[in-house]
Amino acid sequence: MKITAEALRQRIGQFFFPAVFINDTEENIQETERLIKEHNIGGLTFFHSRASAATNYESKKKVVFNDDSYQKIKELIVRYQKVASTPLLISIDAEWGLAMRIEKTPQYPYAITLGALPENKSDLVFEVGKQIGLDLKAAGIQYNLSPLADINNNPNNPVIGYRSFGENKEKVANFSVEYLNGMSEVGVLGCLKHFPGHGNTNVDSHLGLPVLKETLEELLENELYPFIKGIENNVDSIMIGHLAVPSLNDGKDTSATLSKAVIQDLLRDKLGYDGLVISDALNMHSVSKLYETKGQLEWEAFNAGNDILCFAENVPEGIEAIFRNASPDRIFKSHSRIMKAKEKAGILSGNTAASGELNFKKASELNLKIAQNAITTIVDNSNLELAFESQKKNKLAKLSLYKNTENTFFKTLNSELKSPEFSFENLEVSDISAIKKQLENFETILISLFVPKAKPANNFEINDEVLELLSDLLQTKKCIVYVFGNPYALPIIPNLKKALGLVEAYQDFEEFQKTAAIQFLDKISSKGILPVNIDIQ
Repeated sequence: MKITAEALRQRIGQFFFPAVFINDTEENIQETERLIKEHNIGGLTFFHSRASAATNYESKKKVVFNDDSYQKIKELIVRYQKVASTPLLISIDAEWGLAMRIEKTPQYPYAITLGALPENKSDLVFEVGKQIGLDLKAAGIQYNLSPLADINNNPNNPVIGYRSFGENKEKVANFSVEYLNGMSEVGVLGCLKHFPGHGNTNVDSHLGLPVLKETLEELLENELYPFIKGIENNVDSIMIGHLAVPSLNDGKDTSATLSKAVIQDLLRDKLGYDGLVISDALNMHSVSKLYETKGQLEWEAFNAGNDILCFAENVPEGIEAIFRNASPDRIFKSHSRIMKAKEKAGILSGNTAASGELNFKKASELNLKIAQNAITTIVDNSNLELAFESQKKNKLAKLSLYKNTENTFFKTLNSELKSPEFSFENLEVSDISAIKKQLENFETILISLFVPKAKPANNFEINDEVLELLSDLLQTKKCIVYVFGNPYALPIIPNLKKALGLVEAYQDFEEFQKTAAIQFLDKISSKGILPVNIDIQ
């Protein structure tokens, strides 16, 4: 079939999914409209703002919060779809819901929290996928760049950690598929990332290039296992990670995103995958700085085997580079995969309208069920009796770290376990030495640590002074510790082994705080299983 140069360029345009920002200026918005009109691009990937997107966070620009973000994204999507001659596939990273990118929208637990659920509660992961799918549809989004199929087998991983279902390959595989199936049920496309596996790395690929030392056999045994399960279950798309696997690349440190050996030979030929392949964001420093000529990176990524070029920054130049270098056959193949995905998402008929409403009540009910099944006892809580005995003797105190005493955990406990309460909120407003002095006369301290950050940088933002206080209390008092946050924060707490009770509660959501307190008061044994190996001091 003969096709004109213009028609071929129009097809190539479908491979491009540039980044767009909810809180953009009118000028930026018009620029995006021009891209859509002139180049027939295939889709868009939404971020909150330029300050928070992919590699930009290191610029230290302040992310400005905007309570109207949800309304704004809905309006922008309508506006962008209006100027598109081929309906746009709208995508976003919503691993734990729209809340990952948009204020005042339902938030679901991180993958590591879901990973604490027993295997027989995998239906809750399906429900999370389904609810996230419904939330996306309510905004007019058809494609979620989630979940992670990465097995987090490296505790020092700066970027995966809490975003992975854990380090058990079967569980990661099963839960990934459940999450995908939940989204699929409501007509939202999913994506397994970051092929061939970003778990065992200690470099943040937003900033540098992680290198996997594994051989193909080792990868097949572990890292690739969840992806193979996803392929068996007809996953809509697979995202290629910016990480090098020298054993697959004649010993070279080529990023998988730019490697035919990884995409064509391994993913397509060896693993038999014929679905959509999407690159990780092409603005990430591990690849964005490789080529000076605009459009060269886009061509190299397409040539390696990617169908969708995510966060492509040089659309006109990229289209020209692919037009000059690619065979029509390859262009048709990628174009047909994208059209198939758009058909599955139901947008080719022009039905791109948002449908449904955000359901905060449903999200809260689901979060409560997850809390009841995920909270994990690490140090036997048969010692919890201590708290009641100490309370009778007026020797029990409660200490809240990084939240004031008005937190839901304390409020729920106070129905049966009233005692003096103290809190450390931050170094500006709280005096650690005063807290230490006030706790001197108490025997038993019930501590709730609300870990400030989910990422491990700077000890999860836990101040050294707080770690010293914890160390001191654990050595001199009878301590029962509840941790609301990433379980990888546990090993940085000195003398935590000395705790008489230790419970990992994962999230600081109201539902998790309430459940933790009720389980404490009613002596209900927790059902969660730690999804990663933790070595406490």
